[in-house]
Amino acid sequence: MLKNIDPLLGPELLMHLSAMGHGDEVAIVDANFPASRCAQRLVRLDGVSATEALTSIMSVLPLDQYVEKPSSIMEVGEGDSFAAITEEFQDIITTAGEGESTNASIERFEFYRRVEQAYLVVSTGERRLYGNILLKKGVIK
Repeated sequence: MLKNIDPLLGPELLMHLSAMGHGDEVAIVDANFPASRCAQRLVRLDGVSATEALTSIMSVLPLDQYVEKPSSIMEVGEGDSFAAITEEFQDIITTAGEGESTNASIERFEFYRRVEQAYLVVSTGERRLYGNILLKKGVIK
């Protein structure tokens, strides 16, 4: 155990987050997302919600201050209702001191393409629909 490190951030996840460079992206995805197919590097957090994973990751990951929207969520599809989890994502990012209104909304298949290019995919046990978010790593000044 390490002091002041969230216990959800195990050695593999911490190694990948640390290895990421400025502008690299990490995707936190729900249980329905095709993570194994899309991921270049995959860390599984089965049994952990996407919001728990985001809270843990935001405790160590700075977001990119040089882009307008350093985080991206999957756009709600036609016929689906508003996804409340997206507000929770923004609250977590704001609480972490990374700004308000940081989330861009991306069409579903474009989101998949972006995840395929992400440095890391964290697959969670999130069961709520649209429990997916991309984070662009920033720098520590």
